[in-house]
Amino acid sequence: MRALKIAATGMTAQQTRVEVISNNLANMNTTAYNTRRAEFADLHYQQVERAGAINASDGTVLPAGVQLGLGVRPSAVSMNVEQGALGATGGELDLAIDGKGFLEVTLPSGLPGYTRDGSLKRSGDGLIVTSDGYAVAPEITIPSDARSISINPEGEVYAYFNDRVEPELLGQFSLAGFANNNGLEAIGDNLFLETAASGPSLVGTAGSDGLGTFRQGYLENSSVDAVREITELIEAQRGYELNAKVITAADQMLGATTQIR
Repeated sequence: MRALKIAATGMTAQQTRVEVISNNLANMNTTAYNTRRAEFADLHYQQVERAGAINASDGTVLPAGVQLGLGVRPSAVSMNVEQGALGATGGELDLAIDGKGFLEVTLPSGLPGYTRDGSLKRSGDGLIVTSDGYAVAPEITIPSDARSISINPEGEVYAYFNDRVEPELLGQFSLAGFANNNGLEAIGDNLFLETAASGPSLVGTAGSDGLGTFRQGYLENSSVDAVREITELIEAQRGYELNAKVITAADQMLGATTQIR
């Protein structure tokens, strides 16, 4: 009985949906986290009678045919690239991206990684790094005697000193953009890797070429909407229960068949 396998694929699909929703809710306070959405596609169809086939009895063409679906499958888990709200922190090295773009960091493997988490820190050598210690590219080192740091919307980093009136320009952060943000590979720690689906990174100056600007003293909040996620969780739960009922009904039908004498 096909209904057993079809309903099983439906239960698996709703389970995948619940797993995605649970990950969203778990990251509702994660800096710059983008909501994920599970997407599905129907499986192959068994062509019992093809539409357009000729009816052997009188030679007429079948207008619709008989196509029996075989269930559902997960097709993608896409990332909603909408920007989260910017929250003021007052942190000197807290840096939010207002608009499109990613900060580039250097991973221990030497490969570039990309993030929108701007909760930056200063290493023991004064190097500006992420919370996990990855250096932000291009590397900028803050002198030990610097009194304070200022970062303008274009990413220029200035250091102020007690014995000087004018600030010193230490460097400038750049932003990387991609043709398809959904094609980026998430590796955890708020980091992404470039893939063939995302296209190569296009590094530019903040505020140009469609890239966003920096806001010092702010961090981007998670874009998770808890109310919407709970609503979708209830829908997924109901879908799972309905598919389970189909399996129960199909099992009862098979039981009735075996009892026929």
